[in-house]
Amino acid sequence: MQTKKGQSIEDASMVMIENEIGTHDYNEKEWPIVRRVIHSTADFDFAGKNKIIFSQNAVESGINALKNNCSIVVDVNGVMGGLNKQNPKDFGNKIICNISSLEVMELAKKQNKTRSQVSMRVASSDIDGGIIAIGNAPTALLEVIQMVKEGLVKPALIIGIPVGFICAAESKEELSQLSEIPFITNIGRKGGSSSASAIVNALYKLVRLESDS
Repeated sequence: MQTKKGQSIEDASMVMIENEIGTHDYNEKEWPIVRRVIHSTADFDFAGKNKIIFSQNAVESGINALKNNCSIVVDVNGVMGGLNKQNPKDFGNKIICNISSLEVMELAKKQNKTRSQVSMRVASSDIDGGIIAIGNAPTALLEVIQMVKEGLVKPALIIGIPVGFICAAESKEELSQLSEIPFITNIGRKGGSSSASAIVNALYKLVRLESDS
C-alpha cells in the first residue's frame, strides 16, 4: 500500500513527465503505460527514438487476461521483484519465474540452451492464455516467438522489452512482425526488468480504473 508521502512524490513525478514530454502520439490507454516506463527508468527516450510499440488491441487483451485470472510468466527474478505484489493477490494471477529452477538449469546444460529459453518451454501451460513479461533475456523472447510459430502456445499478451546488445533489438523486431499475438515492445537496445514490470503494473492500474468506473 502506497503511503501519502510516497503517492505525493509519484504524482509529482508524473506531472513532471507530462510537462517534459508535452504532446505525443499515444492514445489514452497506451500513454499511462509509456509514462509508467519513463517513471521507472527516468528515460525519456521511451517516448521518442526508443518508442514503445503497441499491436492492435494489445492493452485490451492484457486487461482482459488479468481480469480472467491469467498467469504472468516472467524471464527473471528482477521483473517479478518489480511487480506490485498486491495486484496479483487481488486479481488471482499466478506469477511464474523458472529461471532459478534446478530442472531448468539441468535441461539447459543438457540441451545446450540458455536457462531463459528452457524456462519458457517448461512454462508453456501458463504461457498459453497468459501474459509474458520479458525484460532481460532476448533468448527468452525468441523462444516464446518460436513456441507461438510451432502452435504450442497462444499468449494473451507478450511484453517483450529485453535490454542488451546481443539480439535484444533483433528479438523485438521479430516480435513486431508476429501478427497473430498481441504484443507490447520497443525499438532498439533499451529496456530492462524495471520496464517490463512497469508495463504490468500500469496494466493493473488500468484494470482498477475500469473496475471503479
